Amino acid sequence: MPHVSDTSYHAPFWQWNGHVQSIYPSMFRKVDFQYDHRERLELADGDFVDLDWHQQNRAQKKLVIITHGLEGDSGRHYVTGMAKIFVAQGWDALGWNCRSCSGEPNRLLRFYHHGDANDLRAVIQHAIDTYGYENIVLVGFSMGGSLSLRLVGEFPDQVSAAVKKVIGVSVPCDLYASVQALSQPGNSVYVKRFLKKLGKKIQEKSIRYADQISYDGYQQIKNFIEFDNRYTAPLHGYTDALDFYARASVKPLLPKIQIPVLLIQALNDPFLSEACIGYEAAAINPNILLETTAAGGHCGFMLAGTRETYAERRAVSFVKEL
Repeated sequence: MPHVSDTSYHAPFWQWNGHVQSIYPSMFRKVDFQYDHRERLELADGDFVDLDWHQQNRAQKKLVIITHGLEGDSGRHYVTGMAKIFVAQGWDALGWNCRSCSGEPNRLLRFYHHGDANDLRAVIQHAIDTYGYENIVLVGFSMGGSLSLRLVGEFPDQVSAAVKKVIGVSVPCDLYASVQALSQPGNSVYVKRFLKKLGKKIQEKSIRYADQISYDGYQQIKNFIEFDNRYTAPLHGYTDALDFYARASVKPLLPKIQIPVLLIQALNDPFLSEACIGYEAAAINPNILLETTAAGGHCGFMLAGTRETYAERRAVSFVKEL
């Protein structure tokens, strides 16, 4: 599919740049939506993930599975907003929480990360085996977009026939390029927020696994490379941060994707540089529709005069024939 530079989206006039378009919805957007129930899915390695469901019409056998971003959860505005608009179209919705993100620490020493889509695979298989869903759409935001795209690109011949389409929003397809973008002086607010949230989990794990992980000196960590060198890489089988960025980036997998993908990227996203956008893959893979917008920020895309976002409306439009 072609790359489409979309000019129909305009942010509210008072959201004058990518930072405001990212931060305002993160802090202040409220979505009137409630899940029906939470289910705990036990994983093969002894850990668990928590699934938040809205099942209104299982007979339709249509489900949207929404994956949150780094240190997000199923209650984030972009997850509940996407769930709400799909439910309004007659779909069931599942917002799942990555390990350690549902309000309860996960059991194992390891966490979740960009390079491992196995938990999402388990969630999808559970939805199919337990509830019989036949039409599944994956929606992922930021890191959740990386996981959703990895799932269909890593082993394309093994993707369930039930998975029909994927929508990725604000996806850092090149992790090293994203880390470099976030290292710019004007983006320190985002890095500090992530490191603060991650630090609480590291501190908790250092108590339970005192002989394997240490919190000592955590306050001296100032950027993602330092964090990933000390924690992400060794905890998840990578040599160092650069090895993690190279092997966990979804960018090399995009040409392999065999089902329709909509990739929505804002050109003023503080988390993304040009290398993160996905131009090359969209140029050579007819299954990928890359849509870039001048505005939108990171997982923002708010619209004036409505409580829905541009990304939510585009996602529903992209799957309307299912």
